[in-house]
Amino acid sequence: MNKLSPSDAISQALASIGEVIKGKDESLKKSLACLFAGGHILFEDLPGTGKTSVAQALSKVLGLEYSRIQFTSDLLPSDVIGSVIFEQTNHRFSFQKGPLFTQLLLADEINRSSPKTQSALLEAMAEQQVTVDGETYPLAQPFFVIATQNPKTQFGTFALPESQLDRFMLSLSLGYPDLSSEKSLLKGETGREKLKYLQASFSAESLESIKVLVAAVHVSDSLIDYILRLVTQTREHPQLEYGISPRGALAITHAAKAWAFIHHRDYVIPEDIQALLLNAWQHRLIHAASSSVEARTIIRQLLDETPVNG
Repeated sequence: MNKLSPSDAISQALASIGEVIKGKDESLKKSLACLFAGGHILFEDLPGTGKTSVAQALSKVLGLEYSRIQFTSDLLPSDVIGSVIFEQTNHRFSFQKGPLFTQLLLADEINRSSPKTQSALLEAMAEQQVTVDGETYPLAQPFFVIATQNPKTQFGTFALPESQLDRFMLSLSLGYPDLSSEKSLLKGETGREKLKYLQASFSAESLESIKVLVAAVHVSDSLIDYILRLVTQTREHPQLEYGISPRGALAITHAAKAWAFIHHRDYVIPEDIQALLLNAWQHRLIHAASSSVEARTIIRQLLDETPVNG
């Protein structure tokens, strides 16, 4: 792979994935921003809308080791993390690593497994390590989780615990393809067969370098105050049981930095925050028992009503 500048690598990666996933440029760009910020992604959508293909395409262009786990109702935590087994030849116990030990993990249909199995990801996503029988095992770097979730109204699903949802920096939805893209699909012009030919635009090392550059993107005090005003509004909102936690505030801050970086800026502007606030917070808000208003509606109201300069 020729060494590309971050800007050229981003353009190349988006163009390559766009050949596989048609008409979803905004979601693909947000996916890259999330990963550049060191975050994990939750795709919430109907089956058959291309979520798995997106994860596979991202692993290819990012140049990362990839593993996929199909979450089912009988999946056990040990099927994710691994297990300790007794070796007859050596007469000792040893840890056999599970598919979690990779760089980009696709947790496919994560809400079809029980909360006990879902919780196997918590330490890995938060601390980049797992602990088994008192022993701690670090994960490869970088380490990302891309999870897909089917609608909660479908049979055979378990609600993701709030602690699990809070580990995802952004939640995204691909939605139905536009008519032109779907027509191409029905004519047999799918991008799926192009997956195997995708070339890496990055490497694990270049991604680590980009994460450093993203972390250095400047956020002014006035914009930090803007984020805090939005956070406070969620905590005081009458239709919300709980507002945004400090982790949620950090999520939008880091994601906005990455969004600025993708748009070739080393500083954040209000539009960066506004572009990603819905994706960063919609899965974190807990409604009051008496409320039926959707989280996305509340977030849009907050954006309309909260001044950038207080």
